[in-house]
Amino acid sequence: MLNEFYRQFKSGTDIRGVASEGVAGQPVNLTDDVIENMADGFVHWLSKKVGKQPSELKISVGRDSRISGPHIMALTTERFRRAGAQVLCCGLASTPSMFMTTVDLGCDGALQITASHHPFNRNGLKFFTRGGGLEGSDIEDILTFAQDGKHPDLMDGGSTTDVDYMTDYAKGLCEKIKREVNADDYEHPLKGFKIVVDAGNGAGGFYAEKVLAVLGADTEGSRYLDPDGMFPNHVPNPEDAVAMASISEAVRENNADLGVIFDTDVDRGGAVDSKGNEINRNRLVAVAAAIALEGNDGGTVVTDSITSSGLKAFIEENLGGRHYRYRRGYKNVIDKALELNAQGINCPLAIETSGHAAMRENYFLDDGAYLCTKIIIKAAQMRKEGKELDELTADLREPLESREIRYQITEKDFRACGERIIADLTAYAEAQPDWHLADDNREGVRVSFDRDNGDGWFLLRLSVHDPIMPLNIESDSEGGVEIILGKLQEFLKTTTGLKL
Repeated sequence: MLNEFYRQFKSGTDIRGVASEGVAGQPVNLTDDVIENMADGFVHWLSKKVGKQPSELKISVGRDSRISGPHIMALTTERFRRAGAQVLCCGLASTPSMFMTTVDLGCDGALQITASHHPFNRNGLKFFTRGGGLEGSDIEDILTFAQDGKHPDLMDGGSTTDVDYMTDYAKGLCEKIKREVNADDYEHPLKGFKIVVDAGNGAGGFYAEKVLAVLGADTEGSRYLDPDGMFPNHVPNPEDAVAMASISEAVRENNADLGVIFDTDVDRGGAVDSKGNEINRNRLVAVAAAIALEGNDGGTVVTDSITSSGLKAFIEENLGGRHYRYRRGYKNVIDKALELNAQGINCPLAIETSGHAAMRENYFLDDGAYLCTKIIIKAAQMRKEGKELDELTADLREPLESREIRYQITEKDFRACGERIIADLTAYAEAQPDWHLADDNREGVRVSFDRDNGDGWFLLRLSVHDPIMPLNIESDSEGGVEIILGKLQEFLKTTTGLKL
């Protein structure tokens, strides 16, 4: 059973905490001894998982660009070495590449030091085995071992080796583009393309230099490729409006054919087409679905819960696929896709509107660089046919209005409070004649309304990790969001536990 101190580090399927000073009211809790305990906890867990002694393990370690990364990497690498493991030090690396070390380099386990798009002062530990990312229960086990002082015996024979795996990983993406575009100039399939990259000063700068430029693309005008763990320009997050405005501006200023953007550790991506259309959120899901369903007729696409009604229609009516709307959380959609495939259901794609996209052809690994690579391949293939990328989703119906509100839960047991509100809202919705509960919803309460009552839908759910109830509303009519919000507020005024 985790105590209160170690429980604070569990963030779904990751470990996260405060690693650097600099933000008022946020003292460092990822101290050296805590990190060393966690590293030892991982060795203990991995040894049991793969059935090897710690001295027989091969573990890779990488990091994103945040300022505490090198120090945490030194601490964890040393703990693994002291347990007798063979340690591969990959330096600045993307999170997906660290999983791929278990495939290409035969590592038993991998550690990526990252806190995704979170502020500079935070950091964390993300673990992989050959089976993929760990589950929340695995993280709890590792933290319990750390809490209980489960340290492997000190062993001679451990080693550390510097490995430039990112170069090999980039070469793999290059070979994929060359093979699937199959241009007359085979070695330079992107010659004639202007593609700009916004890496947000994270780990994604390699994509411009080691992938696009190598294949002949003009990448001049790319932004924030140099790693800088203070993130001085914008939050490295494809969901962030300022970040998307940055890559959109880069496309316009440079008359680019395409722009791509990554989060800090490159497990998420987004794009902007030549006309300035953001390939993000619902449109990103639509593009990825169109690509993934090629050769998978009637296949199922698993998404998170906040996808639009227009996207569902596009997947099922235009692409001939099936849309399985599931819960928020990238690991949730990936695990559901794995489950459906195990049941014999053809499911080639799991994708969250945040930009996490995992394809079956790529180990169901959420990889922003792989996703953008697939989009670039499709753009090049369409250009050979005299078409542009935006034609791929021309039939996608997008809402006229959309809004997100995040209500803070004020009760200490926030999960119980949120679950009570969801149960009460479900009963309330069932009693309203003009409220239509979704029959395919698997998270929170999703209700749709006809044209005379807001012409759209809302979804109220409980956040995966935080004392928050996010509300998403979309409407196909002007003023529809306010109409729907007004209807919901009549219910919310009767509740307790929410800061309205």
